[in-house]
Amino acid sequence: MKILIEKPYITEKSMQLAGTGLYTFKVLQTATKEEIKKIVHSKFNVDVVSVRTISMKPLSKMQRSRKGYFTRSGFKKALVQLKKGQKIALFEAVSTKDSVDPSELETTVKEKKSLLKGTKVKIERNIKKPTVKKEQE
Repeated sequence: MKILIEKPYITEKSMQLAGTGLYTFKVLQTATKEEIKKIVHSKFNVDVVSVRTISMKPLSKMQRSRKGYFTRSGFKKALVQLKKGQKIALFEAVSTKDSVDPSELETTVKEKKSLLKGTKVKIERNIKKPTVKKEQE
């Protein structure tokens, strides 16, 4: 089987669309909708309802450090609609339960003298380890 899907296309907008059941992938220019549908079904074990494709134009951008322009190549984007209730794990956002609470961080400030300029301040944050007290019997 050919590799038609290059990578998931993750942006803020594509993550919002993933919440509604539309998943975005960067695919080869030669990929057809039927081939994309078959590959997504076989790779992720989901039922694909529809596939929409968009050919993005190459972009011409100005470069500040040198005179002139450079071009960024174009690519093809595929929007895949899944059956209701099905999800692709690649597009799941990190839950807030896994993040660290700011009150659990231990902050230390270290100052170093620099030869050229004034003092440099380095702030380190470490996660506090919970202390477990054993009950005395």
